[in-house]
Amino acid sequence: MNVSLTTLIIYTSIFFIGTFIGLYGVFQKAGYKNWYAFIPIYNLYIWLKVLQRPMWWFVFLAIPYLNFFMFLLMIWKTLRAFGKTTYQLLIPATFFSWIYMPYLGFSKKETYIKREDLPSVRMGVVKTEYLKNQKEQTIVKTKAREWIDAIIYAVIAAYIIRAFLFELYKIPTSSMEGTLMVGDYLAVSKVAYGPKLPQTVIAFPFVHHTLPLTKYTKSYVEWINFPFYRFYGWKTVKRNDAVVFNYPDGDTVILQRQNESYYGVVRTMERVFQNPEQYAGQYYMADNTLHQYYELIQKYGNNYYPGKGRDVVWQEYKVVARPVDKRENYIKRCVAIAGDKLEIKNRVLYINDKPFQTPDRLQYSYLIYNNGVGLNPSVRQKLNINEEDFHTGVGVDYACLYESQLAQIKGFYNVTSVESIIDSAEKWDPDIMPHDPRFPWNKDNFGPIYIPKAGVSIQLNDSTATLYERIISVYENNQLEQRNGKIYLNGKETDTYTFKMNYYWLMGDNRHNSADSRYWGFVPEDHVVGKTAFVWLSLDKFKKWGEGKIRWNRMFRKIR
Repeated sequence: MNVSLTTLIIYTSIFFIGTFIGLYGVFQKAGYKNWYAFIPIYNLYIWLKVLQRPMWWFVFLAIPYLNFFMFLLMIWKTLRAFGKTTYQLLIPATFFSWIYMPYLGFSKKETYIKREDLPSVRMGVVKTEYLKNQKEQTIVKTKAREWIDAIIYAVIAAYIIRAFLFELYKIPTSSMEGTLMVGDYLAVSKVAYGPKLPQTVIAFPFVHHTLPLTKYTKSYVEWINFPFYRFYGWKTVKRNDAVVFNYPDGDTVILQRQNESYYGVVRTMERVFQNPEQYAGQYYMADNTLHQYYELIQKYGNNYYPGKGRDVVWQEYKVVARPVDKRENYIKRCVAIAGDKLEIKNRVLYINDKPFQTPDRLQYSYLIYNNGVGLNPSVRQKLNINEEDFHTGVGVDYACLYESQLAQIKGFYNVTSVESIIDSAEKWDPDIMPHDPRFPWNKDNFGPIYIPKAGVSIQLNDSTATLYERIISVYENNQLEQRNGKIYLNGKETDTYTFKMNYYWLMGDNRHNSADSRYWGFVPEDHVVGKTAFVWLSLDKFKKWGEGKIRWNRMFRKIR
């Protein structure tokens, strides 16, 4: 069930209004003036006195994001103050307090109980006097119940921190080397840009999209799906920020190949079946993927038709769709924000026609020619070059390096020359967006392209419709068609389009070994998760514990 923002606002309003109407009666039963319930801020102060809770709770009521959960906690404690102790009642009554709180406040059957008369953890068994029947009732709080309560509070607290304050991530690939290294564990601030309202609220806690100990079982259900809403943040996304975001191309996923783009695999399959001889001739190469393509050609034959690659993917794999907040988390550097013009010329990035200020450890790939004696593998560890970015060969080595690493390698006695690997402007890479030969771009020569900004209109023609098709049709939910040289938007002919959201362009600092916006395009603002804060732990996966596995010099390093 998709919940619209209007519906969510209406429900939230009813939730708070109903709860404070209930407090009108609760205050009176607790011995306070009932009209205190309608005095802003002061009503919270009185509520804490009713619950007999410390005034420092008020601090959490003043902190954005936390205050809503404190509000729920106070409702929970209010229910307990009326002798409601079973989870079967506490949980639904807390979330539907706009119904149950008025009942507690105005029902003559319900009696307020002071905290000292409530079940005590220390006493285990207490006796309370209910005015409605003048009989003693015994409430037992077992050790099991104490543990369950503690676990529930811990889970809720951890969920609040994870969803609204900060979250921990691990760097799995070398796309951000040498700024971020494989094995770095990051603290990512959710409050920097403002935390997002969770969209899939019914989910297994502390996991992302797949249940533990399973391969493909979803950890969430989509019975209730909230719309995108971002709370107030300290700042907006700026150029050069290292940003965590939900992978935009991850809306559709091949479960057996989760780290690959579904759309990229489909495009590759199309090329395979259009040119089977090219891939069949490479069968004996060591690449397992090429072996797989050869086997698919043998299985499905050479009779190509448009869309055959997609059909084969759906027959060979299990394909599923994922909501925005359950897509893979990626981290890249924001190089362009909404409204910018971006262009890459011979691997140099230009933003608004000016060279972009690159990070200190920006990496490119190089061929390192030697005198017959290749680089010793120990060089990789000594210079902190990732194993994925270092390959030795006869007479030539390959490595992705930043400037200081390159300078050291040039000084080695066995190195005769170093050559930068740069794609020429004439080379078209079909894996580079928009994956159309009319835009013959590659990773080193790209654009120019405009980064969409909310409220800005563009002329819609054959060219712009191709560049921004995914934004218009997928991210902003429109039906875009091109027929007979004309463009139709939601069934109506048009020649303009106004963007609804801001977009960003993100790239890895390891420019020649990073699947980033050059390959799959723009990052919508509703996909932004948070800003990287610092590295709290760093483990070199290529070293053992006795070989310096912990990178102590990276601990608690701020990310720039």
